[in-house]
Amino acid sequence: MPVTGRFAPSPSGPLHFGSLVAALASFCQARSQQGRWLLRIEDVDTPRVVSGAADQILHDLEAFGFSWDGPVLYQSDQFERYRYYLEKLLAEGSAFACECSRRSLREQGVDSGPLGQIYPANCRHKNLSPEGHSIRLNTESATSVAFVDQVYGRFEMNLPATVGDFVLRRADNIYAYHLAVVVDDELQAVNEVVRGADLLENTCLHILLQQRLGFSSPRYLHVPLVNNALGVKLSKQTGASPIDHENTARQLLAALEHLGHSPEAGLRNCRPDEVLDWATANWNPVRIPALPATSAEAIED
Repeated sequence: MPVTGRFAPSPSGPLHFGSLVAALASFCQARSQQGRWLLRIEDVDTPRVVSGAADQILHDLEAFGFSWDGPVLYQSDQFERYRYYLEKLLAEGSAFACECSRRSLREQGVDSGPLGQIYPANCRHKNLSPEGHSIRLNTESATSVAFVDQVYGRFEMNLPATVGDFVLRRADNIYAYHLAVVVDDELQAVNEVVRGADLLENTCLHILLQQRLGFSSPRYLHVPLVNNALGVKLSKQTGASPIDHENTARQLLAALEHLGHSPEAGLRNCRPDEVLDWATANWNPVRIPALPATSAEAIED
């Protein structure tokens, strides 16, 4: 089956070096297999969307030589699709309405797991109305979920014990990332997902949700994160500097090195599309290190 990959940034700010690493890895993984590379703007969390950021992301990608297949998909245009699958889960009894807030759970003293508060099933059998309440996936009958990542190997989580019933739609009617990304990947026929290693745990949630919806599960490849000089994951929230259009080749080469590849020195003087051609022709995911995040201080200077 032909490979279909995707890059799916959120428009909460401009792309930074960590975003470039993820874009480059997903692009090379798809293109090196003569596959399709899709672009999705994950603007499902509308209150966090920064005006103009989506257009800036497209401009950034073009400046770095990236080209994508087909039209850009915006999650904000997909809400009816998300509603359809959410109602399907509710009708089947796989999801339920919940009146608990993070504050109330914190006051209850619930334990924390790798993804935050472990939901203690307070509302699982209350039969609350979906209106005005959050919607959670019922994990009562779930067991451990495992998958084999192409970089990090076998990864497994006992979801009832470490996560509990997780949110699919918030009480303010904002659809959760988990539901949106699973539906999008299925409907776009994405069969290989390349993204940052901070989403390893989330992948187990997504696989369970795929199973509940009768979807197929893509192959997964998670890449090592990039830290800032303080040892914190590089992100828009931690003040990461936007990628620099004046220095495209150097940043692409640094991203390749972070991904375990050794680009030729002469590529520093090449156009970004020429660097991408070299990267695609020489791409080998086996070289990607299964390591904790490394510092991007040199790129941030």
